[in-house]
Amino acid sequence: MRALWQIFATIFKFSWRVINFIRQAVCNLIFFLVLLIGFALYMQVQDSTIQPEKGALLVNLSGTVVDSLSSDSKLRQLGQELIGSNKDVQENSLFDIVKQIRQAKDDDKISGMVLSLSNFIGADQPSLRYIGKALKEFRDSGKPIYAIGDSYTQGQYYLASFANKIYLSPQGSVLLTGISTNNLYYKSLLDKLKVTTNIFRVGTYKSAVEPFIRDNMSPEARQSDSRWVNTLWSNYMTDVAANRHISIAELYPEPARLIQQLKASDGDTAAFALKNKLVDEISSRSTVEKMLKETFGWDQQNKNYNFISIYNYQITTPDLEKAKLPEIAVIFANGAIVDGPEMPGMVGGDTTAKQLRAARLNDKIKAIILRVNSPGGSVTASEMIRSEVQALKEAGKPVVVSMGGMAASGGYWISTPADYIVSSPSTLTGSIGIFGVINTFENSLDAIGVHTDGVSTSPLADATITKALPPQFSEMMQLTIENGYKTFINLVAKSRHKTPAEVDSIAQGRVWIGSDAKANGLVDQLGDFDDAIKKAAELAKLKDYEIKWTVTEPTVREILLGQVSASVNALLPEAMKIELPAPLRQVAEDINKQPGFFGNMNDPGYRYIYCLSCSYTQ
Repeated sequence: MRALWQIFATIFKFSWRVINFIRQAVCNLIFFLVLLIGFALYMQVQDSTIQPEKGALLVNLSGTVVDSLSSDSKLRQLGQELIGSNKDVQENSLFDIVKQIRQAKDDDKISGMVLSLSNFIGADQPSLRYIGKALKEFRDSGKPIYAIGDSYTQGQYYLASFANKIYLSPQGSVLLTGISTNNLYYKSLLDKLKVTTNIFRVGTYKSAVEPFIRDNMSPEARQSDSRWVNTLWSNYMTDVAANRHISIAELYPEPARLIQQLKASDGDTAAFALKNKLVDEISSRSTVEKMLKETFGWDQQNKNYNFISIYNYQITTPDLEKAKLPEIAVIFANGAIVDGPEMPGMVGGDTTAKQLRAARLNDKIKAIILRVNSPGGSVTASEMIRSEVQALKEAGKPVVVSMGGMAASGGYWISTPADYIVSSPSTLTGSIGIFGVINTFENSLDAIGVHTDGVSTSPLADATITKALPPQFSEMMQLTIENGYKTFINLVAKSRHKTPAEVDSIAQGRVWIGSDAKANGLVDQLGDFDDAIKKAAELAKLKDYEIKWTVTEPTVREILLGQVSASVNALLPEAMKIELPAPLRQVAEDINKQPGFFGNMNDPGYRYIYCLSCSYTQ
């Protein structure tokens, strides 16, 4: 009887587990189906177009501007809205924004533009300049641009400076602070944790390893960074002062003079901005609304002036005839370079190499633009991408590199085979150097009474993070790092028609801003994406062509599984961070900036070509 009961109990338990499994599976399938339907409806709403007969294009950018959207950017934005964040945190495509502004310039239904940028977080300076170029074209067409805002941050004000008229609220300000770099340094922390950091590097100015071995910036790194930071700020002030038809001294007085002028204004930042011609008029929201109503007409249904948001303004699709035209492919290398497939915000060596190979084997594609906006990363992944760029060149397809905010270290490595390199004057590039980092924890483990021992066939086989590195292994690592530096130098020397000694004199990990890179022969032309397209067409001898944008679409697995966990682990902290005041938000950015790369260092040879300081503050 007992045996029979055990058999019955076993069958019951098994059946219950099967039923429970089926129940969970069905519930999960229903959940994922609802998630997909919700996402599809969200995308449909986002893409809906409601346009008045005639009115303004409202450029109400929220979040950041990037070259290429992360594969999960729409999902992250949806997550932000689902958890109730009162500010949209999203990525915006630089090239879509420029296309929309240029289309609006020739659109009879668009009679002007309103820049409302209170939720715009920022972009790198080359991206701001490219949008500014489109704004200037719009303004020069005779259509007015009005910038409205309660206050303006540095990035917001750069775009606002292209407006015909800038409005500021009575309690507002124009916050121009300058540019700085702020990295975190871990030496004291690692010492307290008894972590042994083994550093292998070549390059006097290769400062990416300094956080592990110092508590502050080295004099060499300070000298190198000071040059490009000051040039970057000079470029910013020159552009904005020219737009506002004022002197740089009026735009950004010396601190002592600024305090004096602010005292004269009795601490009124809005009055200070008006007196220094940073803005054209101090007006309340109701007064600005009245002006916009008189300019663009009144939408009785929506109780607002006539406008269409840039998020609802659709880009006209190309004619079907263009399908027969030859193509210039645009492939993005946007973010730190890591081994394996692409991850959100990072360049996957496997993914980008496959895209380049596909372009090489596609007979319709006659030229390639490699858009690089990367501080570098893994040597192995960078070389995988570089070799595919070289294969394109050998196949007779011209490759033009268009550099974004940064194309440094590994970002420059992958650019070397290109037929032509176009850089913005404000691009950060160079950083020709290499390093390796291996942390071992023998002292940390010893402190808590854990020890490692065993046997090995050679000292090299005994290399483990739980023991001190064998001297032979350390020597081998340094030799491979030195070899990697020589390889880097020779690649640059061959592509830039220099001797290795000439390249070494401008290498050693030193970061160059675009204008200096041009003077040093590291790039061919100072310009923007339009110049890169023009050059690619010229090299491929194309008069008529179509631009083919290479975009990585998220897989079903990423949508169904990856984003569910990401919404809990990533979206909530991000939403909390955006609610912080601007200074505290910047601290959070500084904290997240470095671990974002260091947590994904996955080069199989522990070798990296990465520029830490290139992620500068706007």
